[in-house]
Amino acid sequence: MSRRRLLKGGLLGAAGLALYSGEVARHWIEVSRIDIHLRSLPAAFDGLRIAQLSDIHMDEYTEPFFLRHAIEEINRLQPDLVLLTGDFVSSGPRRKKFAVGAAWQCANILRELACGELYAILGNHDVIVSARGVSRALTANGITVLTNANRAIERGGSRIWLAGLDDPVEGHPDLEKAIPPAIRNVPNEPVVLMCHAPDYADYLLAHPAGQAVDLMVSGHTHGGQFCLPLIGALTLPTLGRKYVEGWFRLGDMQLYVNRGIGTVGLPFRLNCPPEITLMTLRRG
Repeated sequence: MSRRRLLKGGLLGAAGLALYSGEVARHWIEVSRIDIHLRSLPAAFDGLRIAQLSDIHMDEYTEPFFLRHAIEEINRLQPDLVLLTGDFVSSGPRRKKFAVGAAWQCANILRELACGELYAILGNHDVIVSARGVSRALTANGITVLTNANRAIERGGSRIWLAGLDDPVEGHPDLEKAIPPAIRNVPNEPVVLMCHAPDYADYLLAHPAGQAVDLMVSGHTHGGQFCLPLIGALTLPTLGRKYVEGWFRLGDMQLYVNRGIGTVGLPFRLNCPPEITLMTLRRG
């Protein structure tokens, strides 16, 4: 084979890979279903269905039609709660004013979620762009933003606690506010924590509040976004290099890391499809 043919074949292969990862793999949503067994889960919450959507990165590369497709998938799942775990927008390459507008566009589309219980936290990109601006867009569209705060979820006379932290990379997480002593280790009242950056779990476990968390849900990593065979992810973000994707057991706490649906840097995904997670809570 001549050098010219070899070069041409390599260029065609690279073009084909770019087309596949940018147009096919980037839009191929995988729905991951997992049962989460929680200690002291009240009987009234056995079977509670929680959908997680993360890392939308609206309008850097995520198109409105693709977000609507993800919402249609979630609506078909008929969850009891939807948890939105940050990075609704991207901090670059466009100006912050554009990104704040993208936050409103994203939040307006998220109103199409049929579930009445919608909760969100902010990610590092949201904080860089404008924590206040992104939060206002979400709140105006009926989404409760938990920034170092918590909310009781009640059912059949019982309750669990849903807590949310400010982003650990760019924000100021405060565990004392998100998980105050009053809700720690209460019998039959488990705590579910939303925290954008999964590697914060190690800090959490060293804090008294960490002993009260039964389940932590995160995003941030995109699962690596572009993963080569035998090599894995080419790049991973700060506080997203240890717990990259999927389910982890960390002592008494469980962690689930969602790959998100958006992309940053380049509009490519490879061996790392966009993800919607459906978690079903179980007793025991």
